[in-house]
Amino acid sequence: MKSIAIIGAGISGLYLANLFKGNKDYKVTIYEKKNLTESNEGYGIQLSVNSVEHLNKIGFDSLTEEEKFHPKKIDFYDLKNSKKICDLEISKFNLENCKYTALKRSKLLQFLIDGLGDEIIKYNYSINQIEYGKDATNLTFNNGDKKTCDYLIISDGVFSKGRSLISANKSNAIYNNFIAIRGNISKENYQNICDENVSLFLGSDFHYVVYPLDKDENFNFIGILKYKLNSNEQKNHKLFDENYFIKSIKNKLSQKIPLRIFEKIQNIKLFPVFVSKNFIKPPNNTFLVGDAFFAFPPSFAQGASQSIEGAHELYESILNNNNFFNMRTKRVKMINRRSNFNQFAFHLSNPVMIFFRNILMKYLVKNENFLKSYLGKIYKN
Repeated sequence: MKSIAIIGAGISGLYLANLFKGNKDYKVTIYEKKNLTESNEGYGIQLSVNSVEHLNKIGFDSLTEEEKFHPKKIDFYDLKNSKKICDLEISKFNLENCKYTALKRSKLLQFLIDGLGDEIIKYNYSINQIEYGKDATNLTFNNGDKKTCDYLIISDGVFSKGRSLISANKSNAIYNNFIAIRGNISKENYQNICDENVSLFLGSDFHYVVYPLDKDENFNFIGILKYKLNSNEQKNHKLFDENYFIKSIKNKLSQKIPLRIFEKIQNIKLFPVFVSKNFIKPPNNTFLVGDAFFAFPPSFAQGASQSIEGAHELYESILNNNNFFNMRTKRVKMINRRSNFNQFAFHLSNPVMIFFRNILMKYLVKNENFLKSYLGKIYKN
């Protein structure tokens, strides 16, 4: 029996553990540095068909329809005047039992945790050292425990300690001059949008998205604001919890969106957007997944989906001895290019460029060949 050590209990690590749990040839253990997984109870994620299809293999389709939401379209709006630009029918990519899905991140995490036994996740284990022996990988944790494994899977997020260890701190994520603003807002504050769809508002150096998560009366809110931080601010991990900084961002946000909406946003939390600048090819029998493999801008709603898709690819690669790194790199490069392009297009400031962008969008969202190439290659495996 081969032993597998997974560093990090995020979406990709938990999903991968669920896959290996059902294979008698492998023994899997997750090592998580916190004493429990962070849920961010009210915040949402979007899952496109490529990831829902994988999740259904471990019982995701058993969740009730009250616990999730299936948007039909993405409605695009001009933030300046709140006028609708066009809509994109994302339901056309759905399969019979696999639909584009929005739900609370905490709901997905709990589903993945529930699928594992009590002994699989070890909390309060922060990786300190990774050493490679002839036949196994040796791990040393902050509590002094030492473990060995046949396969090491690093899945500890964008600020991955494991990635830093195997790259000698030469591959840290970089701040891309954007801040993510998460919150919740009641549906009643959006009278002129369709609550069956994802609503995406495009503005100057800012865009935001609202969508339902389940059958309750709240929308998930996430805004992406262009905001530069100096080097000291980027290193200050407490900055985004400081009242003065939160107040300054809220002030900028109040200038971007209508006051009647801004005042109704609840549970606001701020997150700096860090992205990867390169790929790290790890030693034999060591693998990176999720944001530890590569983190891209959050403008394609593919973060969670790619964590799941990448974990499934890795599972298949280990079973079949395929070249996971090359396959995943090619796929992620494509998504990263499109995420960066979306971010650029969503944040245009020049009125002339905005005018032509809107005309082009109206054409492209109805062009089947474009949709099949731009979205179909990502939404479907």
